[in-house]
Amino acid sequence: MWGAIFPGQGSQSVGMGRFLYDEFSTARQLFEEASDTLKQDFRKLCFEGPESDLQLTENTQPALLLVSTVTYRVVTNELPLQIQKASGHSVGEYAALVASGVLRFNEALVAVRRRGQAMQAAVPVGEGAMAAILGMSDDQVEKLCSALGEHLQATGQTGCLEPANFNCPGQVVVSGSASALATLKEIATPTWLEQVFGSNAPRLKMIPLNVSAPFHCSLMKPAEDVMREFLGSLEFQPPRFPVVQNLKAEATSNSQLIREWLTGQISGTVRWTQCQQNLNLTCQQFVEMGGGKVLAGLGKKIDPTKPIHNLNSLEDLKALEQSLKRLETEEAQ
Repeated sequence: MWGAIFPGQGSQSVGMGRFLYDEFSTARQLFEEASDTLKQDFRKLCFEGPESDLQLTENTQPALLLVSTVTYRVVTNELPLQIQKASGHSVGEYAALVASGVLRFNEALVAVRRRGQAMQAAVPVGEGAMAAILGMSDDQVEKLCSALGEHLQATGQTGCLEPANFNCPGQVVVSGSASALATLKEIATPTWLEQVFGSNAPRLKMIPLNVSAPFHCSLMKPAEDVMREFLGSLEFQPPRFPVVQNLKAEATSNSQLIREWLTGQISGTVRWTQCQQNLNLTCQQFVEMGGGKVLAGLGKKIDPTKPIHNLNSLEDLKALEQSLKRLETEEAQ
């Protein structure tokens, strides 16, 4: 069985999707539809930038949805590839739901534009922060955030820091108040960490992320409220194939639950490790439907035995075609 994975914010780059646009009419039609729907030149944004425009959250999210949808449509139209299961990282979940027929492409474009605007507006610039914590387990990061919360409360400070993305074993992103992240840096001495974790306390290795807002934490509740109302106005169809959603790391065929989980994902944790593990139960190979190789890199750390094909050039597409032919020959023998 083949699975499809759809990348999220951080996978964008100027030039993404260009080879598909140049080679396939399907891609050109979707770029035109996106530009007409949102009244924006996505050909210019994706192929010329500037990067500063592409990095704006309200532009990034529809651009990623567009390129992922283009990739999926071209691949499944041009190659004998049948996807049996899918998942998407954060905003990539919308592309997965479009591919599965749950959402219409044009409505999903409007939704992710609204989502990007709402997430950016939820927290004033400079008040939120995110950081990657390396070398700790998911449970350890949850314990770290809980201990920090207790310290903030005991010292009369406000703010929060919560697990935002369980990306792969040993890589967890935290999100919350810039002040809370600064406090963690200040207090996380070896002595304090030993008090939290005991004698075998891990050391804290934390890399601040250059982001415009603290995504996937409770500070995003205002954005979640905006999207609950907007998504409530859209019609959700039953999926043609299961989509494992971030909030629960589960798939459901219940359209109302799909809507609820998609809404809750905005302030909830992206459980990518668990999503990929769910996919791995039934899928033997994957295609990363979009630009970059972020999810392929995470996938190797989650389970290196599961091949993940990337599609960043015409050569990559031809290599996937050859892989499909080899598998077809092997199955026929």
